[in-house]
Amino acid sequence: MKILLTDVKATLDLGIKLGQTLTPGSVILLEGDLGAGKTTLVQGIGQGLGITESVVSPTFTLINEYTQGRIPLYHLDLYRLEPQEVTALNLETYWEGIEVEPGIIAIEWAERMPYLPDSYLLLNLTYGEEGNRQAQLKPFNCDIPELIASV
Repeated sequence: MKILLTDVKATLDLGIKLGQTLTPGSVILLEGDLGAGKTTLVQGIGQGLGITESVVSPTFTLINEYTQGRIPLYHLDLYRLEPQEVTALNLETYWEGIEVEPGIIAIEWAERMPYLPDSYLLLNLTYGEEGNRQAQLKPFNCDIPELIASV
């Protein structure tokens, strides 16, 4: 499913809808070029979850955890990592809820992951014509919430 994102507000709005409708344990794998809107989309997810804290890119911290919303948001950025470094993070603890409260896991630069969860929503953000962007959503062993499917 492709969604045209005409501006930053449209990207935020898509994130808000995701944050309002996804359930604990949902994994969103974000791919796309620098500046394509990955962090903006995660900021919208945070808004949709009712998180009032600023959601910022975890490029240098790798993982930011936001726990004061409807459910927790775990925001990861793998941009600076090699696959073996990603493996050492034991990301499955997030989507399996082993050591953390189950929440939404949003992973930027997911193409750097050497392994994937059993179910996830792949969201690829690309630049479109005339300066807009497109989001392509591909669910793997999961359902796209009806609200998102109607966007």
